[in-house]
Amino acid sequence: MSYPQAPWTLKGYAIQTLQLIDIDRSRPFIPKELDIIAVWPGKTLGGVYVSSYGLGSVLEYNELIVVAGVVNYSGKIGVWVSHIYVDNSDSVAGGREIWGLPKELAEFTWVKGEQSNVTIRQGNRQLCSLTYSQPSFGLPIPLSSPVLSSLGTDLLLFKGEVESRLGLINSKLVVPAESPFSSLNLGQPWLSVYCDDLRLVAGAPQVVGNRSVDFSRVR
Repeated sequence: MSYPQAPWTLKGYAIQTLQLIDIDRSRPFIPKELDIIAVWPGKTLGGVYVSSYGLGSVLEYNELIVVAGVVNYSGKIGVWVSHIYVDNSDSVAGGREIWGLPKELAEFTWVKGEQSNVTIRQGNRQLCSLTYSQPSFGLPIPLSSPVLSSLGTDLLLFKGEVESRLGLINSKLVVPAESPFSSLNLGQPWLSVYCDDLRLVAGAPQVVGNRSVDFSRVR
């Protein structure tokens, strides 16, 4: 496989949802060395991020990221990505070998309109479907999202730096029972955001700790 070294610059658009997830449901997907942060009694914050990266990106591809919770390791706070799917094999290799992200291949079908939809599948299995409205306005807002991940026995920390016009939207997420992340019971988003004119920079990771077990082998 041929992929660029970090950092990766990706340009396009995305939809981000936020959901409260039961910590008991998140725990099986997150290494025991990491503390899950409760944002509400018994619940952490997670959601899905669906994006399409096009011209101006180091690689062009679609992506689905599932965040199982917000975590803490020795005072370093970030989100934990439990599942991630793309439709570019070079992105799979780079994601796994640079950042330790559990990328898999999947197919993405986008239908645009007043009520747009994106469906993600692996062969005959549907992973999820997201229906969303178009934003009525967008505000240019920079964001930074730290991510903790696991590569072999190393715990990694890296940042995703985002520049985008953000607009609130309505969305409906459907996760079938056969989906690998259905047990998270994501439910309907309490907040959904459309990211237009997106520029995401995925920074190089740093080793922040070690694991006694290679978590990537037991996911």
